[in-house]
Amino acid sequence: MFSSDDGLCGIGELAERARVSVKTVRFYSDNGLLPEASRSAGGHRRYGPDSLERLRMIRSLRTLDLPVPTVRRILDEGDTPGRAGGALEDAVAGQLRVLGSQLTAMRWREAALRSVQECPTAERPGRLALIGALTTPPDTAPLARFWRAWLPARMPAHAVTAFLEAAVPQPPADPEPVQVIAFAGLCALVSRPCEGNEVTQPHAHEAAGARESAVLYAGLAEAYDLAGAEMRRGREPYAGDALDGFVDAYASVHRTADTGAFRSGLALRLAADPRIDRYWELTSELVGRPSGRPEPTPGSAHDWLLAALDAQLAKEPPVRHAP
Repeated sequence: MFSSDDGLCGIGELAERARVSVKTVRFYSDNGLLPEASRSAGGHRRYGPDSLERLRMIRSLRTLDLPVPTVRRILDEGDTPGRAGGALEDAVAGQLRVLGSQLTAMRWREAALRSVQECPTAERPGRLALIGALTTPPDTAPLARFWRAWLPARMPAHAVTAFLEAAVPQPPADPEPVQVIAFAGLCALVSRPCEGNEVTQPHAHEAAGARESAVLYAGLAEAYDLAGAEMRRGREPYAGDALDGFVDAYASVHRTADTGAFRSGLALRLAADPRIDRYWELTSELVGRPSGRPEPTPGSAHDWLLAALDAQLAKEPPVRHAP
């Protein structure tokens, strides 16, 4: 209880009990967070007995860096009987997301600084130029834009989303310096202008319509998953379920049967396709496993399957019939 006979207190006493300045109490009152019970004959603010607890609550919420409008919503919800604490829950969740983003940005900055500190003096200007183009926290939007331009134009949205989930690596929240350099290299690679008559689309895109492109990349995703499992086991490329699914994905685009002749022609076409090897090399560095062994990527799985196809054809060349 306050010391006055009427159970109210002035702004000075309230500020003293809450251990804040009079200016702070006045600010919260003027912004509608701390209602006054009345005014004295001289126009001075008077506060009720529950004002001290409310002021302490305001201070606690502001300590969490919640803005005044958010604090007002939380207090209004608490003043309404039967209302759940959704405003507070949403505010805390939002602040945690912001804090997580800030922590990730700080970890990336730290790793970037370590990458400069650890590299030879002569390489530091180039290293600084590479990492200086990165945003923190890191943004995968440039990688997604690159692949959206690379994929068949008529490819369905759900198929594009599935492909991007596999092709765009997610930056780690607590990276090592080598991972910062790998991600910076990826962003630089996809952002540079094409040179001359440089082509990035594989020949399979020429035959892929809306339905065919969805079938193609769904089939390739399954084949890459199977090949990746074999790669993690340390298996050399061989003809099996992964290769069969890989070939079938391309056969479906061309609406043809999986024959020895088709496999022979497919091997030639895939060998002549444009390569994006550097992208997958950097991706592998970014998502490398703790064991130190490279984590399979769609690119390395594709190469494993192509090697399996070449090995099979070397053992079992297609039979060519005389015309």
